[in-house]
Amino acid sequence: MYARRRRAYFLLMGGCLFLFVSAWSFVRLFSVPAAVALCVVAMVIPPVAAMIANRRGPDDRWWDDPSGDPKSDEWWDELDGKRRPPED
Repeated sequence: MYARRRRAYFLLMGGCLFLFVSAWSFVRLFSVPAAVALCVVAMVIPPVAAMIANRRGPDDRWWDDPSGDPKSDEWWDELDGKRRPPED
């Protein structure tokens, strides 16, 4: 699942880079407003790419990962109604 999000992020960012480069290398020779429009579209892509790369799927159980602090983990488990076996 992680590879799919990463691939989508790099494709979107590659498209963004392509739009910027093409807008000011050859589209501007034909139409400056079209080049500006391409840049506006390219400007919207990075936040969308970041949202896609950082979204969580139904299989991502990041909230169940232990924090590393046993006292904090015990406290959260108590709130969630879970009991962990004592560590030796």
